[in-house]
Amino acid sequence: MKLYGDFTKEDWLEVLEINEAAVPSTLILHGQWDHEENLSLWKEKLTNDQWIPSWNTVVGKHEGEQVGFSNVFGGPIAAAIAHRFAVMGTRTFIQTGYFGGLSHDVDYGDILIVTGAVMDDGVSQWYVPDQRMIDADQTFVQEAVRYCKEKGYRYTTGTVYSTGAIMVETQEMVQEWAKEGYLGVDMETATTFAVARKFNKSAVGLLNLSDHIIKGDTFYNSDDQRDISEEQTDQRIRELALHLSSYQP
Repeated sequence: MKLYGDFTKEDWLEVLEINEAAVPSTLILHGQWDHEENLSLWKEKLTNDQWIPSWNTVVGKHEGEQVGFSNVFGGPIAAAIAHRFAVMGTRTFIQTGYFGGLSHDVDYGDILIVTGAVMDDGVSQWYVPDQRMIDADQTFVQEAVRYCKEKGYRYTTGTVYSTGAIMVETQEMVQEWAKEGYLGVDMETATTFAVARKFNKSAVGLLNLSDHIIKGDTFYNSDDQRDISEEQTDQRIRELALHLSSYQP
């Protein structure tokens, strides 16, 4: 009898009751607590015979390609989704969502194109043991930069610290991460990168600054201008993610 780590492509296709043609070539994983609004938005963007594999995921067509979107929160959920799709044959994983700012060199409205993530999320080490930092696919990083330059979108590139316990963050921890040169902290990027690495897939992260914690901001003291900037950046990240879903290195 097989357990989940032994499941093959054929096993997952059988479990999910689909054929290979339904598997997305790209999966966009979005790190956020709330999921209903995001799923509704992506159901409008993805057309033609949509497939709903689970409560947080939708798969459909975009410009002739099968593309999936999954709303995840934290490393365990990101891994549970990314793992099965990687085994089934998804080629590219794009982590979107939010980060807490650790540098005065980033600001609201920037797209953070993640070049690497510290593996302190509690999950990534199971996929890539004995490693502290895991890198993005640099060809996708370069294409994301090129696209942002072409569109005139504000962006920055750099590394993030992926944690598994956002609510235990303290000013002391944040200051230490900042000193180490990380631009932000999130919960999912290292996980998604590690799952992709395990199965020889490509991965990149496109994150939006939600709370500039190095400046003392939190989720709970936002203002109208900050909310407007966040929504505009979300829109640009979705656009960029869809562009990368059809990108062929």
